[in-house]
Amino acid sequence: MPHRSVFFVSDGTGITAETFGNSILAQFSARPRHVRRPFIDSVEKAHSVVDEINRVADSEGHRPIVFITLVNDEIRDIVTDAGCRGLVLDMFKAFVEPLEVEFGIKSNHRVGRFSDAAKSREYHDRIEAINFSLVHDDGQSARNLAQADVILVGVSRCGKTPTSLYLAMQHGIKAANYPLIPEDFERGRLPSALNPHLAKCFGLTIDPERLAQIRHERRPDSRYAALENCRQEVRDAESLMRRHGIGWLSSTHKSIEEIATTILRDIRPDRLIY
Repeated sequence: MPHRSVFFVSDGTGITAETFGNSILAQFSARPRHVRRPFIDSVEKAHSVVDEINRVADSEGHRPIVFITLVNDEIRDIVTDAGCRGLVLDMFKAFVEPLEVEFGIKSNHRVGRFSDAAKSREYHDRIEAINFSLVHDDGQSARNLAQADVILVGVSRCGKTPTSLYLAMQHGIKAANYPLIPEDFERGRLPSALNPHLAKCFGLTIDPERLAQIRHERRPDSRYAALENCRQEVRDAESLMRRHGIGWLSSTHKSIEEIATTILRDIRPDRLIY
């Protein structure tokens, strides 16, 4: 579907609509054009986005797919009206209204996930976790590692930093990460700062061919990116983690979401329940 558009329309950030919509679209071998329209919080904006949807329907010859999270009834009615020539999938109507019936209470119809951020302990915990992960990225600091929920280890460019930040942003996990470098392999032991915290350590490994490709983009034609060097570093890192009893998984064919969920399951299963 190279000439098909999908709209994500929300009176908040649109993250919920887009995340849910993309999960559904992933079931289809298609690459439609994505259009996010956040903060549609007035009648005028609602009419404007409907006009845009209709123009796209005319130009593409297909009705656009429209995922919406709109809590204001007046605004939602404009987008779901027959005058909108998109296939409108209303997430709140599909899920919130049945839950209102089941719980026997009305939802608060709050706009967006973050509208009460200043009062949310969960939000502040996530901000604190993000700051912690930034300070403890790539072994920059060994201070306060006792506060870490997870410490990721692995060779350079195997995915430690994006995984750490994802854990912090999505789950409020204080994740540090430490690179394993040739000096560690020569000594045959982990950096000394990690020894008191082995129970929190989780390893990432990667296919050497893929690692060489990634490193070549960063430092082309260097020993750092050479395939044989990548093979040796991956072998040594896996041997080192095995020797210290650190579990690991390969990031080669896994998404950050899959890696993060595996880490939570193995290191902090309590964080899967909240």
